[in-house]
Amino acid sequence: MTEHRKLPDPPKTLLERAESMFGLGGYKPAPVPRDLAKPVNRRPKRASPKPREEEVSSPPAPAAPAPSKAAAPTENIAQAEPAFEDVVFPSEKHTVDRDCLARFGLIQPEGQVTGLLEEFRIVKRQVLQSVRKARESGSGALAQRVLVCSPHPDEGKSYCAVNLAIALAAEKDSEVVLVDADFAKPSVLRMLGLPKGPGFMDVLARDDLKVEDCVLSTDIAGLHVLPAGNHTTSDSEYLASHRTAEVLDRLTRAAPGRLVIFDSPPALAASPAAELANHVGQAIVVARADRTGQNALEDALTLLSACPDLKLLLNAAHFSPSGRKFGAYYGEDG
Repeated sequence: MTEHRKLPDPPKTLLERAESMFGLGGYKPAPVPRDLAKPVNRRPKRASPKPREEEVSSPPAPAAPAPSKAAAPTENIAQAEPAFEDVVFPSEKHTVDRDCLARFGLIQPEGQVTGLLEEFRIVKRQVLQSVRKARESGSGALAQRVLVCSPHPDEGKSYCAVNLAIALAAEKDSEVVLVDADFAKPSVLRMLGLPKGPGFMDVLARDDLKVEDCVLSTDIAGLHVLPAGNHTTSDSEYLASHRTAEVLDRLTRAAPGRLVIFDSPPALAASPAAELANHVGQAIVVARADRTGQNALEDALTLLSACPDLKLLLNAAHFSPSGRKFGAYYGEDG
């Protein structure tokens, strides 16, 4: 038979044993005061001001009547944006010497499709695509300016700048201003057979001269030329002045489809190229296949790094691994 015993009580806590020994009358929690003492390290909160009796008792003011259409507003007049005058180039057409184009190996605007024309058609498509992307990103007039440069002289940067300008002028939705920015050794006018006259540097040096008055309109549809002007010993300083932005803004004012192509000095031979890089949306660095070294090319790209979009154009390349040969296709009989 199983033995049943009463289970022992659990052991008492230290406080319970002390209470049973000293007879403190039972263990009770300490009383909690109704009002706590105010803290001494805090600032009392400010009570929100009570509204005045006039504000509580007075009825709301009636809404002001809407002004009639005939009444002219006297307050809060928004200031109108400043209006700029439209810039118009001279209407006189200067004839581009086609013999000069042939002598320098440039594109003939009215000639047949050649390999040279096809090559620069591909180049201009890349340029126009970059212009559209820059506009979509909010670059404004900066997207309409393209710098053509090279690390050293005699690498073909003027040759490529003129050919690119002629190719772009053939576009149906755009026109071109070719700016000769090689102030020390200008060559654009000689390559096109155009007369000399005041140009880019003269406008930067003189506040009374407007840039549109120096632009030469040509008989090639969509092609305008801005000469280099008179050379000074402060070309870079003039380009770094605030007037440069004002002058360049006038070249594209009221003409969103107009592109400005700069033929600049070599980046490693003269400093104006680096200054112009601050005012363009893209720069094309011409590298000659049989002459331009890698170190020179890297140094030139570093100097032009102020431009947000840098491109490389390989010039004088006579070998194509894929056998690409533009131009000949148009001369074949079908």
